[in-house]
Amino acid sequence: MIYSLGLRPALLSQQPWTIISSMFVHGGIWHILFNMIALYFMGSFLIRAAGERNFLAVFLLGGLVGNLFFILLASPFSTGVGASGGIFALAGALAVIVPRVPVFIFFIPIPMPLWIAVIILLALSFLFSGIAWQAHLGGLVLGLIAGLVFRRRRRTYYF
Repeated sequence: MIYSLGLRPALLSQQPWTIISSMFVHGGIWHILFNMIALYFMGSFLIRAAGERNFLAVFLLGGLVGNLFFILLASPFSTGVGASGGIFALAGALAVIVPRVPVFIFFIPIPMPLWIAVIILLALSFLFSGIAWQAHLGGLVLGLIAGLVFRRRRRTYYF
């Protein structure tokens, strides 16, 4: 599956579908588990804050922009898979809309403001090999822009 659906910049002209399909393929059970837990919590929060259509647009466009960053910044012979670009887009949008909402990161047992959690998770992307930090960064950039748009449209959030 990874060979057929994963994004490899050097083969993009021969496998153009991989710029989308790679968002729905994961590298193992832990990869998909952590991504789906994050998608559930942040996605349900963004649906309440901005609506279903905006959630879907941020997730898919975040994944696409994350993949574009991966194409531009990663080795052309590397392979990228996962929903992390879209998930970082959701996190970026929420970090702008509700930056101080308390959240937990899996391995830190104390609540922290969302914006701090996003910075910690992005920093960890850079520290470990095998993580497509390029996709995380691209998704986050799209999410921050989307969050600014949502914040301008709507001033009060009730949670």
